[in-house]
Amino acid sequence: MKHQLLTAALAVAFLAAALAAGAHRRGALLGAGISGATALGSILAMARVSRSGAKPVQGAIAVMAVAFLLRILLVAVGTFAVVRAGESVVGFVVAFFLPYFAFAAIEGAFVHSLNRGSG
Repeated sequence: MKHQLLTAALAVAFLAAALAAGAHRRGALLGAGISGATALGSILAMARVSRSGAKPVQGAIAVMAVAFLLRILLVAVGTFAVVRAGESVVGFVVAFFLPYFAFAAIEGAFVHSLNRGSG
């Protein structure tokens, strides 16, 4: 549960930071929103799969893989939308990838905690 709460708190914090991005605000809000939403969906799905299956680590890793592919797609769509709207691509990219690496670390810690629990 601590990983899910940390993910939610960071998602809100990154959205708040995006609001303070000045001229890059719209692109940053989209980037932070996509990053936070996919992270929340991923960590919640990982928790659910890990509770219901016989192989919790494999299930969580499968969710991570699907979430990664979804993120690739959403980065492409988001970048296209930001460019088309004439907004800041730099704001979008920074606001997506900076949180993404933090969220990936949390997801990795969650999987690691599953591995320790199954020993």
